[in-house]
Amino acid sequence: MRTIAVVTGARADFGIYTPVLKAIDNTPELQHRIHACGGHFSPVFGNTIDEIEASGFNVAEKIETFTGTQGSQEIANSMARGMTGFADVFSRNRPDMVLVLGDRYEMFAAAATALIFALPLAHIHGGELSEGAIDDALRHAITKMSHLHFVSSESHARRVIQLGERPEFVHVTGAPGLDNLIDIDWPGISELEDAVGLTLSPAPILATFHPVTLEPQSATAQIGEMFAALDEIQRPTVITYPNADAEGQDIIDDIDRFVQIRPWASAQPSLGVRRYFGLMRMAVAMIGNSSSGIIEAASFGLPVVNIGDRQRGRSHGANVLNVPPRRADILGALERAAEPSFRAELDGMTNPYGDGTAGTRIAEILRKIDLDPGLLKKTFHDTDVTTSTKDHACG
Repeated sequence: MRTIAVVTGARADFGIYTPVLKAIDNTPELQHRIHACGGHFSPVFGNTIDEIEASGFNVAEKIETFTGTQGSQEIANSMARGMTGFADVFSRNRPDMVLVLGDRYEMFAAAATALIFALPLAHIHGGELSEGAIDDALRHAITKMSHLHFVSSESHARRVIQLGERPEFVHVTGAPGLDNLIDIDWPGISELEDAVGLTLSPAPILATFHPVTLEPQSATAQIGEMFAALDEIQRPTVITYPNADAEGQDIIDDIDRFVQIRPWASAQPSLGVRRYFGLMRMAVAMIGNSSSGIIEAASFGLPVVNIGDRQRGRSHGANVLNVPPRRADILGALERAAEPSFRAELDGMTNPYGDGTAGTRIAEILRKIDLDPGLLKKTFHDTDVTTSTKDHACG
């Protein structure tokens, strides 16, 4: 039986992994070993390791990398602890393949360690862009360390190949997070209201704002502009905590102060997949700079006000309104997003990130792929250069 080490570092990536884990469970030739690390062990972010275990999945390895307050030094220290922890795990229990997802520094630590151990590495969600965050560089670096690529669209496949990866190892599977929407047990409004402590009528706004890591010291100012716009609306608003990034604690403190004196707003460290998607399903709009507003929201035809540069360059549907982090622009877009006429324009829209069957596709490829030396010994796949290098040549 082929063993897949699945690396998860936060609530968000575990929700995306869930359909893949279920598909692996349904494939007799495969078994997964969940390697949990990062913010899963932090009470600040809801001790989401408990959510994994409560969902029925066994956590095989617990690598405690989180270093508390998240500044740049702490992030770097977390990466170092991650490499040390994964080295210990891979030394005593070597998997057949390691599976990582996305662009987080926890994933980079696991990927770099797998590279040193000459372990086949598979990567989900390569080829995408988020040019306002360090995640963009981490994602592309993970692509170059990986041997097998599960991408969400044809354009992302072309970008991975442009990075020199061999086309036969690049598979367009779609975004596995969308699979969760196929057979979800949707929470009712009473459950959601009890969970967030608000009356969700009129339909709420769902807000998720993360640090823009390539714009240091900007977090408080940017989220302050979002709060100023929300103050003008004063509609039921559920605000989720950010990722464990540099300045993440600043955002958490800002959120807590904001909701403390506003009875129409609620702060949530972690909602879990069902409730988060349940809120997306009933929300009038989403606001912030989360990738869930780019990827999953389109499946609901949910209007999204995407603030600033964190997601710059990422493909998105017509439901996304991009604005700079200025209150007047945010307010104008939010008012537009809440108009029934705008929502009507989105009726029947197609999500560019897939059809909700990625998990089974990924599991089947993991089952069939030949783990011979030809997979590990990568060769660079050259593509035609269409941009002139004349003006950039040395000498």
